[in-house]
Amino acid sequence: MSSILSFARAKREQRPLVMVTAYDAVTARTLHEAGVDALLVGDSAAMVVHGFPSTVHATLEMMRLHTAAVRRGAPEALVVADMPFLSVRRGADAALDAAGELMQAGATAVKIEGVAGHEEAISRLIGSGIPVMGHLGLTPQSVHQLGGNRIQGRSPAAAAQLRADAETLEKLGAFALVLECVPAALAATVTRERSIATIGIGAGRETDGQVLVVTDMLGLDPTFCPSFARRYVDGHRANLRAMRSFVRDVRARRFPARKEVPA
Repeated sequence: MSSILSFARAKREQRPLVMVTAYDAVTARTLHEAGVDALLVGDSAAMVVHGFPSTVHATLEMMRLHTAAVRRGAPEALVVADMPFLSVRRGADAALDAAGELMQAGATAVKIEGVAGHEEAISRLIGSGIPVMGHLGLTPQSVHQLGGNRIQGRSPAAAAQLRADAETLEKLGAFALVLECVPAALAATVTRERSIATIGIGAGRETDGQVLVVTDMLGLDPTFCPSFARRYVDGHRANLRAMRSFVRDVRARRFPARKEVPA
């Protein structure tokens, strides 16, 4: 099984890290077979799997079930699970309980959005043997406070705060840091300044690695295509074509074929 130590090693060796979200066993198994470094059980599951409008609808039970499914699909993978909305804000004890459930479900580590007000909880988690990945920039759980999905860290003051938060996360013991929707130059600066690995999403090419939501990468939702997400296949069209073929075959009594019928 990969460990969090592989993140530091990859940064030292300047080997780009690859992380992709996964929410089910089959996808997790395929991504692990493809050679990704880590699977992220993102709270984006609330949106792409359950149809909610934002990640704030992710619950601990939802994240626990998806984490367990991903672990069963990829027993040897490094699995990072998102701490759901408000699970850290309720205090260190509540955060420890929530993170403990995710670890028991199969997570290797947990990811926490933001740092202000989370310092004690992060310290408690790490001190209790739970690896923590940070997340700065656009933090989707705070989308309403941020005024929408907007690039963060553009002003000098905001950039300075993000750099300071990255330093705090490193001092607290976080093993890696996601930088989402920040200017490429700022992401490059944080990557140079910090000894922990940075994973970018909409943050340019000079981070230590990249992460994408699997449904974006596979082009499964034609209504949502963020500018930073490259579609490697038109999954929606391919799936729709297959589904329509099945409908036609059933209605024309071409399915099942004789060889598909048990004797």
